[in-house]
Amino acid sequence: RNISSRVMIMYLGKIYEEAPTERFFSSPLHPYTQMLLSSIPTLSEEDEKMKPKGVESVGEIPSAVNPPSGCRFHTRCPFAKPVCSQKEPPDVVVGDGHVVRCWLYE
Repeated sequence: RNISSRVMIMYLGKIYEEAPTERFFSSPLHPYTQMLLSSIPTLSEEDEKMKPKGVESVGEIPSAVNPPSGCRFHTRCPFAKPVCSQKEPPDVVVGDGHVVRCWLYE
């Protein structure tokens, strides 16, 4: 939080969320972002309360050499819909400088 003014989350070579640092940590949207942030160890109860609720991944980790079609995270996403495997999600602007690429927000 103290190192950069913006954060981007990449999965298998594609950026799926980007936001100003404070907004990123207070309102993570993409399921992969939520999964990453919920896995960060904390030292205090206050920090633990600030973490997003855990998102459990499902399925197998796909090949980076031959990534899946559509959203590359769909094979592990517990919220995946049929469109996720068919088409890459568009940029969805959800706030000032906060962009998520996820069919959940379309």
